[in-house]
Amino acid sequence: MRPASLSTLSVAFTLSLTALSADAGLVRIYITNSAGDSIHVIDPATNKVVQEIKGIEAAHGIGFATDGSKVYVSNEADSTLDVFDRESGKLIKQIKLSDHPNNIAVTKNGDRVVVAIAREPGALDIIDTATLTLKKTIPVNGRLHNVYVTPDGRYAVMGSIPKKLITVVDLATEQIAWELKLDLGVRPMTIEANDDGSTKRIFVQMSDFNGFSVVDFATRKEVTKVKLPEPAAEFETDSDRATAPSHGIGVAPDRKTLWVTSIPNNAVYVYSLADLSLVGQVALPDTRLPGHKPLSAVANWVTFTPDSQTVYISNASMRSVTAIDMKAMKVVATIPVGEVPKRINTMVMN
Repeated sequence: MRPASLSTLSVAFTLSLTALSADAGLVRIYITNSAGDSIHVIDPATNKVVQEIKGIEAAHGIGFATDGSKVYVSNEADSTLDVFDRESGKLIKQIKLSDHPNNIAVTKNGDRVVVAIAREPGALDIIDTATLTLKKTIPVNGRLHNVYVTPDGRYAVMGSIPKKLITVVDLATEQIAWELKLDLGVRPMTIEANDDGSTKRIFVQMSDFNGFSVVDFATRKEVTKVKLPEPAAEFETDSDRATAPSHGIGVAPDRKTLWVTSIPNNAVYVYSLADLSLVGQVALPDTRLPGHKPLSAVANWVTFTPDSQTVYISNASMRSVTAIDMKAMKVVATIPVGEVPKRINTMVMN
């Protein structure tokens, strides 16, 4: 029999809402392999792969039904939202989208999946989870890269790289509430909550910037930019990565720290949320080949265990995921997965 309830922690923002209790039930780390045809599932108690969901080419974003029955995945190859049975890993349905998708997010009450459409002119597709059908397509200003739901469940927040734009949609009306123009393309984001659950700040990674921007949600303004430290050593990577040097960011569940990845630095940096001071860094695994500088792991997305004990980083060039002890700031495991792992998310069942 399935557990009575499930709480889904999104890498992007739900983790910033509240620190879940350390006695939470089943915890699993899901990784989509963007250049493969499968999704790997890690048990954080053992740091071993315990399930592989097969038969989805170019999987991208991933989220979960609130009752724990389904896994939602954006399929870049077929421009669909694929719905899988969580326990068996079998495909339930492919839902045709309005165009090519990027990342996804699930609403707080689980009634909708919002899908970022990554082709011009850009849109937000809304999937009704009760009927598993495309309910609505909301036009936006520019193709979208990622989408998130705020911790209070009131808004969807999305970014456009070419338009350098953050767009916020009111989920009650399913209309654009406001937009914020930035000076660089908008890439991964994570969202910090106030004590009452309302949205406090958005931390934004941007094109051609090895660091992040800070947006005050209430005033709808960019308040500062934080540049990551200069690397102690040079790491090689492919030229396509130069436009997105920092491409993974997350607020820890206990809302004490912000974890930020860097591809050229091949490291993860840890900032205090209280004052955004740098409090630590962790070097990621690299590859050594004759005649080359060390090759970067190409760190991508970030997710956490609900007790704020372990953070997981997807390594796109190494077919692996790195597990880091958050207190010791030390790598404790490197777990083999599939081809070009990127999006990574935590599921907690109580």
